[in-house]
This record gives sequence, C-alpha cells and structure tokens, in this order.
Amino acid sequence: MAAELHVELVAADRSVWSGEATLVVARTTSGDIGVMPGHQPLLGVLESGPVTIRTSGGGTVVAAVHGGFISFADNKLSLLAEIAELADEIDVQRAERALERAKSDTDAGAERRADVRLRAVAAH
Repeated sequence: MAAELHVELVAADRSVWSGEATLVVARTTSGDIGVMPGHQPLLGVLESGPVTIRTSGGGTVVAAVHGGFISFADNKLSLLAEIAELADEIDVQRAERALERAKSDTDAGAERRADVRLRAVAAH
C-alpha cells in the first residue's frame, strides 16, 4: 500500500488544489467519507460541505465545496466540484454577511453555502 495519494480538487472554473496527501475527508450523499492510500475504487456525489486534505508534508488544506463528484482509483483522488474555495481564500466577514442575508431572505441554498464557507474557515 502506498503512503500517499495524488489529489486534484477542481472547480468548474479553475484548479483549486493539487498535491500529495495521506487522507482526504469529504461529504457525499451517502455521508462523510475518508479516503486513504489504497482505498477501494469509488465514485460518489459530493454534498455541500468542507473537504479536509491532510497533506503528505503534515499540513492541512480545507476547502468549502458545493456539489460535484468524487472519484478514486489507482491512488488518484479527483474532487470535481461545482464550486470550491480554499479556506484561506474565504472572506469571513463577507461570508457572515451572506449568511445573515440568506437567513433573512429564507434562502436555504444560500444559507447552506455561506454556512459551509464559515465551517471550512473554522476547520482550517
């Protein structure tokens, strides 16, 4: 079994993160899943939620992901997201304002997206 896996996190508009990792945790329609080197091949649908990547260098990368697919085979993990933002890129105050706006507008989708962004920052 290999000690690391290659990860590609791609959004519809850009490549968000690429590198080697020892563990990736993501939310799928079947629940949260952790993928480590040597995992069985998988294909799943991503739910909105934070994705946590434990890098081979011992660091952690967290991203807010909204929809898409996860695929793993031959120690290569692909996360193909509709929208993805690294926690480092998220403006916390802007996300908090968006969450408040969504709550007052009773926009469940916008509220969920803003909440996921804030959870990604908090997990970072």
